[in-house]
Amino acid sequence: MRHPHEIHTQRLLLRQWRPSDFPTFARMGADAEVMRYFPHTLDEDASRALAQRCHDLIAQRGWGFWAAQEKSSGAFIGFIGLYVPAAQLPFSPCVEVGWRLARPFWGQGLATEGARAALAFGFDALQLAEIVAFTALANARSEAVMQRLGMRRDALTFQHPALPEGHPLREHCLYRIAAQ
Repeated sequence: MRHPHEIHTQRLLLRQWRPSDFPTFARMGADAEVMRYFPHTLDEDASRALAQRCHDLIAQRGWGFWAAQEKSSGAFIGFIGLYVPAAQLPFSPCVEVGWRLARPFWGQGLATEGARAALAFGFDALQLAEIVAFTALANARSEAVMQRLGMRRDALTFQHPALPEGHPLREHCLYRIAAQ
């Protein structure tokens, strides 16, 4: 059990998950627009299990997909952080930077702000040489965040192994950023 790290940015607190975050996260998981580039929406049990897994990984490692809290309102807005993908990907082993925010918090630069802080933590505290990000080819909004973070897109795409052959979201792009 490691002490969970917290990250403060101008507008965000990235912190350990709390039980009070789970209902909002479940609403996000049920929102078809939030889950548009994932295989399916999540029911309450699946959302709770994912949030608990995020919590447990932070408890184990001290870092992970942190709960993102807007400082000004105190609202839980989703997650932002670092994760070791469970799926065996063509570029594994790796650490990815990722985010998922509730719709009212889209378009305000919060994903970029939080992800930039998560990258700094990964390079400074964890001494990672490289961090990746990936998404379905159709997810232009997430790709724009990756580009704003200074990440570079690989020329080749890959087929995400967790999605079946022929699934419209199976083809993914990969972005990378190296430690400075």
